[in-house]
Amino acid sequence: MNTAMQARKADELRKLHNRTRTLVLPNAWDVASARVLEELGYPAIATTSAGIAFALGYPDGQRISRDEMLDMVARIARSVSVPVTADMESAYGKTPADMADAAKAIIRAGAVGLNLEDVTGDTESSQVETALQKEKIRTIREVSASAGVSLVINARTDVYLMPIGPEATRFERTVERLRAYHAAGADCVFAPGVIDRALIEKLVKAVAAPLNILVSPGCPPIPELQKLGVARASIGSGVMRTTLGLVRRIGKELMETGTSSALFAGAIPFDELNELMRRAASRTAETAHS
Repeated sequence: MNTAMQARKADELRKLHNRTRTLVLPNAWDVASARVLEELGYPAIATTSAGIAFALGYPDGQRISRDEMLDMVARIARSVSVPVTADMESAYGKTPADMADAAKAIIRAGAVGLNLEDVTGDTESSQVETALQKEKIRTIREVSASAGVSLVINARTDVYLMPIGPEATRFERTVERLRAYHAAGADCVFAPGVIDRALIEKLVKAVAAPLNILVSPGCPPIPELQKLGVARASIGSGVMRTTLGLVRRIGKELMETGTSSALFAGAIPFDELNELMRRAASRTAETAHS
């Protein structure tokens, strides 16, 4: 993909965060899932870091290497025509210099956006200081813009998801961080773990920036999130885990009863899926020669 085309896709993705129509992103973990979603008409593809890690044999939480993560992102980006935003955890580094390298690598992979977390490990003690996280965001913004593709940054805080710190102060700390991340150059801010309608409404108003909500059990439906002003709703590893749940149900039925009632229920016909992949392979070949 040439730089001009990639820059246009970044602009397309940025414009989708307009808060009048929620950008819904059922995250993909491989080319097949990305192609199915693209074919349904989704205007962008977001990847799931956990889903890719699971598919490649790693637990979630930055156990996979940056190069392995971006290899799958690149495969997806070559296979679809819509913008791709990559879930990059905390970008597999701890310093602004690491962020500069990550920004360049993301662009080389063909993605035009990224999720950036503010924790680097499994406990709340790994949460990055706000000042350093702001510097990381500024670095990604400056380096990617200098490279000709101003990446769409979705800056995430795990205050509610992990959770981190006293419950009574979580709202104020979340707002403080997300405002700071937006001021540092993030296009969208992300508060996974928030599912209460009233709390989402308060966050939308307090943050005053495009807000991403993680759709999870108990979360309001998309039309309600849109009414609340949520700019982006993503599913994380949910679609991938539900798919694996189906695999388990099929395997259990075959093992226990020898029947296959779950096997073909809702399955995409072979010829249809084969055609999706044929077109993906053709697009990949065209990209390689452009």
